[in-house]
Amino acid sequence: MLHQLTVAELTDRLDRRECSSTEALEACLGQMARVEGQLHSFLSWDEADARRQAAVADAAIASGAYRVERPLLGVPIALKDVFCQQGQPCGCGSRILQGFVSPYDATVVARLKAAGAVVFGRLNMDEFAMGSSTENSAYGPTLNPWDTSRIPGGSSGGCAAAVSANECFAALGSDTGGSIRQPAALCGIVGLKPTYGLVSRYGLVAFASSLDQVGPFTKDIRDSALVLQSIAGHDLHDSTSLPAPVPDYRTALTEGSLKGVRLGLPKEYQVGGMDPEVTAAFESALKQLTSLGAELVEVSLPHTEYAAATYYIIAPAEASANLSRFDGVRYGLRVDGSSPEEMNSRTRGAGFGPEVKRRIILGTYVLSSGYYDAFYVRAQKVRTLIRQDFLQAFEQVDAIVTPTTPTPAFRLGEKSEDPLQMYLSDIFTISCNLAGICGVSVPCGLTRSPRLPMGLQILAPPFGESTLFRVAHAYEQSTPWHRERSPLS
Repeated sequence: MLHQLTVAELTDRLDRRECSSTEALEACLGQMARVEGQLHSFLSWDEADARRQAAVADAAIASGAYRVERPLLGVPIALKDVFCQQGQPCGCGSRILQGFVSPYDATVVARLKAAGAVVFGRLNMDEFAMGSSTENSAYGPTLNPWDTSRIPGGSSGGCAAAVSANECFAALGSDTGGSIRQPAALCGIVGLKPTYGLVSRYGLVAFASSLDQVGPFTKDIRDSALVLQSIAGHDLHDSTSLPAPVPDYRTALTEGSLKGVRLGLPKEYQVGGMDPEVTAAFESALKQLTSLGAELVEVSLPHTEYAAATYYIIAPAEASANLSRFDGVRYGLRVDGSSPEEMNSRTRGAGFGPEVKRRIILGTYVLSSGYYDAFYVRAQKVRTLIRQDFLQAFEQVDAIVTPTTPTPAFRLGEKSEDPLQMYLSDIFTISCNLAGICGVSVPCGLTRSPRLPMGLQILAPPFGESTLFRVAHAYEQSTPWHRERSPLS
């Protein structure tokens, strides 16, 4: 079945004229018709526009030479509902943006289109990317294709579930504290969080501007490299975009030996409360990496214990500022009142969900007079220490390896009433965003009963994506886990 192919496999078939982009798209739409009723990965999709894009791709393929300039030509790729795509709704999983249609393309969307991708579909997410389970969406939760009684992770749960269930060949998500890597791990696929500044954020609706980063969900590491190659690079529209060269990431995809590669094991990540099967899968992954020639070195990240507290000061503070633009005046939901203040209050009261309100209140508090220095400024200082910890560790090792999550996917509603336990789902992923480094999650095992995926997280220095791909690809190709498919795939 076409929808079960990877991006690389599909482009190979397209090149050999063994199938068309239209056929690949129809395979995805057919799969959506079969499984969407069980998953709720998508919030919306425009079949007519997708078919138009696929027809254009097929005409380009028929014209001859194209693949070097347009590496994703004809590949259906979906978007988290946080990216602007001209002429399509962008709701961020929130009622406050109901009815809003994007007037322009986000830079990453424009680059996908320039690479020839068929960009279709809006994927479900925690409202404004605030959550770890996709239960905070105003339009209902997405479910895990491995076990529909469980969550797919978050906030990009729709992306992870859709790729895992073969509803699309790849998806773009955003990662503020683990929102790509965590759901990728829980759904058994690859999730990449690039270095901050490598991929443009222009047209990404902001949650926490200094933490947000755009990255791909794919079925394997080769696809991750292919998509990143197409979306990375400097963008004058984004003041945080860095003018760093973009190497050919595909050259890093060497199989076999990791001889000479030093991998760090942070002693602070050996925490209590880990699921025993996650611990066993991680230890097995370490043995596999050493069998490939890698050397394991214990490293210290001494400020790790402050990462969660630091994140949950900085992220809500930035969110409270970013979300102030949603006021019912210019676009989206509007609930009338007798004065502008009453209209604004009613609109936000009806438009924002409980988790978003919680974080806005927390963020406004830590930025308020008398608390700004005690909380926000101090958190920024600790953030600098966390980044320095990583940079010092990377002087000793090429990459760092950890579990992606402390547990497999938990049951729907299991942690909804306990925000602290929900926040701790991202305990291994948060520091990567605070430090601005890159990280990837790759499948590293399945629990016994029920069969649920687990992920191995690999972290590398800023702009160390080639190192990530080398280590992850060698591990992936020497293990069977990336070939395992969910029951709904």
